[in-house]
Amino acid sequence: MSATPLTFNRYLAELRANGKGDGAEKRWRPIIDDLIRFTKTADAKKLKKKMLIEWKDAKIVALSRRTVRDVYLTAVNAVLNWAVSNDLLDANPAKDIKLKVAPKVLNRPKGFTREEATAVLNFAMAYTPPHSDNPQTPEKPSTSAAKKWAPLICVFTGSRISEVTQVRKEDVREENGIHYIRITPDAGRVKNRKYRDVPLHRQIIEKGFLDFVAASPEGPLFYPPMNGKRTADPAQTVSGRISNWLQKQGVVPGRVSPNHGWRHAFKSAGLEAGIDARVLDAIQGHAPRTAGENYGDVTIITKKRAIDRLPAFPLWPR
Repeated sequence: MSATPLTFNRYLAELRANGKGDGAEKRWRPIIDDLIRFTKTADAKKLKKKMLIEWKDAKIVALSRRTVRDVYLTAVNAVLNWAVSNDLLDANPAKDIKLKVAPKVLNRPKGFTREEATAVLNFAMAYTPPHSDNPQTPEKPSTSAAKKWAPLICVFTGSRISEVTQVRKEDVREENGIHYIRITPDAGRVKNRKYRDVPLHRQIIEKGFLDFVAASPEGPLFYPPMNGKRTADPAQTVSGRISNWLQKQGVVPGRVSPNHGWRHAFKSAGLEAGIDARVLDAIQGHAPRTAGENYGDVTIITKKRAIDRLPAFPLWPR
């Protein structure tokens, strides 16, 4: 939108220089445009705290308080704080605007229980694509493969599902007898922008994942090669399809994220198996908790020993 202020565009330009601008623009440009329409000014210097409070109050009529606080106010504060730090503003008028949000009601674990995970995994592993008489509408083989393999990989690696759906054939590797996947920014979006190697649990191998990889063409395993300009992140698109599919089939319990629930389930299973929290964090790509944890590497051998301690699931056929 032409009204989007120069301040925001400069903020995005700096993010892009660090490889982060696309996500911020997609999420936050509509918010900045909404603020401009409400306040009738694209000049950040003309924004007053009273104007921003009125905007916030108008937003909570239509949106949840959590969304207004965590998305709308967060976006505006990020841009205005950047403007202050770059001498474009003397002060951030949104700095002291607060919005109280009641804690979410939590009446069950955030992740899948073992029984729930078993049910979802059996459902996914047994999946076959629906028949279509129309040659223009059959499900892509890569999408069918993602529905089958992504949940099993997620439950034994604790990875974000989009990190799995962007894995390429070349990212499935072997070193000194250890089969592993490399989750890398070279393949797509990784939150901390750092690669990590995650060994494959024996059950993933026993179910034939390496055979699937060997038979796959070069490139991404779970979406077809993208020719021309991308309009969306293909790995995110596939992960969204998996989420919608599992929810539509009714195999995901209420209040459990069909995708993120695997990360919680992995951490819970790892702690039950007595795996050190630092090792679990390294496998999942979580940041070290202390400065001391930055010393020494959690090697692939250490990760393999840890993942080997996770019990297999009772999957059919046994």
